[in-house]
Amino acid sequence: MTTITQISHINLQYSHTIGRGEQFGPGFTYPVQMAKGEGDMMYVLCRSPEYRPEGTRIVVCTAGEEYINVFARGVNHQGPHEYNFEDGSLVWPTCVALDSEQNVYVSDEWLNRISVYNKDGDYLRKWDMSEGAGDGEINRPSGLAFDKDDNLYLVDSLNHRIQKFSKDGKFLSKWGTEGSGDGEFNMPWGIDLDAQGNVYIADWRNDRIQKFTPDGKFLMKIGSSGSGEGQLNRPTDVAVDNDGVIYVADWMNDRIQVFDTEGNFVTLRTGDATVSKWGKDKLDANAEMWGERDRAEGLERERLFWAPSGITVDDDNNVFVCESPRNRIQVYRKQSPTFAGPRL
Repeated sequence: MTTITQISHINLQYSHTIGRGEQFGPGFTYPVQMAKGEGDMMYVLCRSPEYRPEGTRIVVCTAGEEYINVFARGVNHQGPHEYNFEDGSLVWPTCVALDSEQNVYVSDEWLNRISVYNKDGDYLRKWDMSEGAGDGEINRPSGLAFDKDDNLYLVDSLNHRIQKFSKDGKFLSKWGTEGSGDGEFNMPWGIDLDAQGNVYIADWRNDRIQKFTPDGKFLMKIGSSGSGEGQLNRPTDVAVDNDGVIYVADWMNDRIQVFDTEGNFVTLRTGDATVSKWGKDKLDANAEMWGERDRAEGLERERLFWAPSGITVDDDNNVFVCESPRNRIQVYRKQSPTFAGPRL
């Protein structure tokens, strides 16, 4: 049996842009991550600036920009700029993930809790967790990812480790300590699993991606500090497609990078955004704004990534890149890769 040696080329083709800056209705406010549901459904997690908690929410829409609804708002209705700390609300949400029943799980680093909703946004429960460093305790949770058995891997960022739970919040296992060696972390953030259940972690302060077996055995690392091809500067998220191709949100380098199954650099993108459908609708409703855009200096920069925070790939090889400061998601589609060596 032969194996893939290296992917020499990937055609990552720009498709379209989703979103516009809004505190309410169709639009996003500092979208940090999204989860792809069944069909065309998307759950976009909006963190919002600290002084505008009304924008903290989950926006449900489609990849074709059909607005469906919103839930889990962070605002306290007793005051215009007051956070709501009650069950079901969000303060500093960090990641969103779906289980096999399409229930929605959200990590919140301020509240140190996991909130669970059904696919329609109805609040179901929260995990009864404590802040701390013991088994099952958390300190600033970030990335979330389910395996095929509906166990949830959680990035326990300020504890510099990964924890594994049942979908009901029962502690199962953990690995990782603070450091820069193989299998060690420094404020890890994003996470994804490949088709074999291997775990990929965006090791934020160490400027790298690490790969592990499902039980936490170190397999490989990708990247080093810098701005060259294959180098990373505070990577926030990682995604792996069904071919094992690895996508990284290279946050401070304002780009995404693509690596093959062995961790070799393949290509990168710096952004190709166009005006979204929602954006066009708003401009069309205020015709003078088109004129303002025509007179704006430096508008060509609008197409570029600015601090991409989350990256997701679906089963159809669509790649979704969340840009928090620009309140949008750029969508790409991966064409068939070119292999430099023999395939299975």
